[in-house]
Amino acid sequence: MVWGDDRLQRTVRVLPDGTFAFPLVGQLVAAGQLPADLERVISAALQPQYRGAVPQVTVSVKNPNGYQFSIVGKVKAPGTYTPGRYVNALEAVSIAGGPTEFASMSNISILRKSGTQLQTIRVRLSNVLKGDTQGLTEADIPFIQSGDTLVVP
Repeated sequence: MVWGDDRLQRTVRVLPDGTFAFPLVGQLVAAGQLPADLERVISAALQPQYRGAVPQVTVSVKNPNGYQFSIVGKVKAPGTYTPGRYVNALEAVSIAGGPTEFASMSNISILRKSGTQLQTIRVRLSNVLKGDTQGLTEADIPFIQSGDTLVVP
């Protein structure tokens, strides 16, 4: 919403590549952005269109279903999930019902697409699941990005 400018009141759909088009602004990247970040970008891009201050821009998420990941292997409920919020590797395993009895939690792989490249990120959750969180950092339990596939051998 752009307060006071009915021409710019609209609902937009974010495309699978994480972008959307907005009038007078052009193509914007929404992937990985918070609504407040998009408000600032749109306001700044609209500034040349107004003589005075830009009307208040408000961005809200109507249907947060673009963020999804898949998990395969030795978890109780493998599949594709749309959690509605960002999750880390440990939360992703939990959403999939947790590991099965013979899962190798010290050898999890996250397969991440970066353009035409496929990146593999190794994750060790075995110590965390045993309650050993000493020296644990955020890098030890990476956040899952949309489109990631977790492989639990």
